[in-house]
Amino acid sequence: MFELIFVVIFVATLLVTGITFVTILAATGVAFAVLLVLGMMGVVFKLLPWLIVIAIGVWFFKNVVYRSHPRRY
Repeated sequence: MFELIFVVIFVATLLVTGITFVTILAATGVAFAVLLVLGMMGVVFKLLPWLIVIAIGVWFFKNVVYRSHPRRY
């Protein structure tokens, strides 16, 4: 939500200062792309503890649980 508010205020500021429509579109596209990447990085950092737990669980299953069972053919 913060990203959307930022883009709206950014576009309004460019409109008030009298910049051409093409440069407003270009600046809006660049701002949207930057905020999209930063938002995705924020989600990754928020989910990082869960990703570490999942990675440890997969490693534990592959190295401890799966190898301790005899193979059935």
